[in-house]
Amino acid sequence: MSTWDALAGLPVEVEDYALQPLQATVSSEFERKSTVIRLRGAGQEGTGEDVTYDGIDQEIMQAAGPTLALAGRFTLASFAERLADLSLFGEPPQREVSIRYRTWAYESAALDLALRQQHTTLHGALGIEPRPVSFVVSMRLGEPPSIEPIRRRLELYPWLRFKLDPTSSWDEQLIAELVQTGAVDSVDFKGFYSGTVVDQPADPVLYRRVAEAFPQAWIEDPALTPETDRVLAAHRERFSWDAPIHSIEDIVSLPYPPRMVNIKPSRLGGVRSLLDAYDFCAERGIGTYGGGQFELGVGRGQNQYLASLFHPQAPNDVAPTGFNLPELAAGLPSSPLAPAPSPAGFRWG
Repeated sequence: MSTWDALAGLPVEVEDYALQPLQATVSSEFERKSTVIRLRGAGQEGTGEDVTYDGIDQEIMQAAGPTLALAGRFTLASFAERLADLSLFGEPPQREVSIRYRTWAYESAALDLALRQQHTTLHGALGIEPRPVSFVVSMRLGEPPSIEPIRRRLELYPWLRFKLDPTSSWDEQLIAELVQTGAVDSVDFKGFYSGTVVDQPADPVLYRRVAEAFPQAWIEDPALTPETDRVLAAHRERFSWDAPIHSIEDIVSLPYPPRMVNIKPSRLGGVRSLLDAYDFCAERGIGTYGGGQFELGVGRGQNQYLASLFHPQAPNDVAPTGFNLPELAAGLPSSPLAPAPSPAGFRWG
C-alpha cells in the first residue's frame, strides 16, 4: 500500500472557507505576501498556506474572496478531484508553478480539516512516529556580498548551519571567511531561475571556487553547460536538485541519477504527488530533504511536520521563520526541533 492510500479515503466535510492575508519584509529584501486558507466544516477548521510568490496574484485572490465552490462531503481524494476541476486563478498567474502552490494550499487545508474531523494526526494516520528535525538557514549575502549576516547569526546561535546562494560577486576572501565558519551545509547555485531577483547564470569560475572550498556541502541546482559540467564533474555525487522537481518524472529525467533531492511540498502541487514522490525516492535509495518557500503562517510548521516524518536528519531548509527576518531575535528554537505535532490535524506546534 502506498503512503497516499493511507489518506485517500479520509472523509472531509467542507461548509465554507475564509482567506487570511499575511505580509512581511523578509531577509531577501522583498515584501513577502501569502494567504492562509481556512476551510471550515463540522465544527472544525483546517488551514493551509498559499505561497505564490507574485504579490499581485495574492492580492487578486484576497480581493475576490472565497469564490470557489468547495462546499460538500468528500474523501481527501475526491476533494483533490473537485479542486482540479476548478479555476484557482481568475487570470493566468504570473508563473505557471503558482498553480501548484495554490493547489497545495487548498489540499493541505483539506488534509488538516479531515484529520481534525477524525480527531487524529497525520503521523497517527500514517503510522509514522515524528522525530527531531534538523534544519539549515537559507540565505543570500547581499550585493555587494558580506559575511556579516552569517556572523550576526552565529553570535546569537553558534550551532547554526546554512544553505547559501553563491553569486558571481563572491570573491576568494569571502569564500575563505565562510569556510572558516565551518557552518555551510549546502550551496544553491539557482541555475534554473529566470526573470527573478535570485537569478544566477552559469559561472564556471564561481562553481569551481565554491565546489572546491566546500568539499562536504551539497551542490544544489547547478546550471550545467559543457563548461560548468566539466568543472563540476568530480563533484556530481554531491549534486542535489530543487527548482526542477515538480514530479516523479522530473526526478527520473535529471541529467545524472540523484543521490539527493529537495522535495518542496508546495512545488509538488498536491498531497498525492508529494507522498508518491517520497515513496519513489525511498524505494530507490534517493535521499530527500525539505525546502521552505518563505512561509509566513501555517505552511512552515506543516513543512517541519513532514520533515519529522520523512527526512528528519537531512539539511532541511525549514528553519523557524524568525531566522529569515531582517532583525534576528534571541530565543529562537534550536536545531534539531523537538517534535511538536498538534493533538489533531496537519499542524505543528
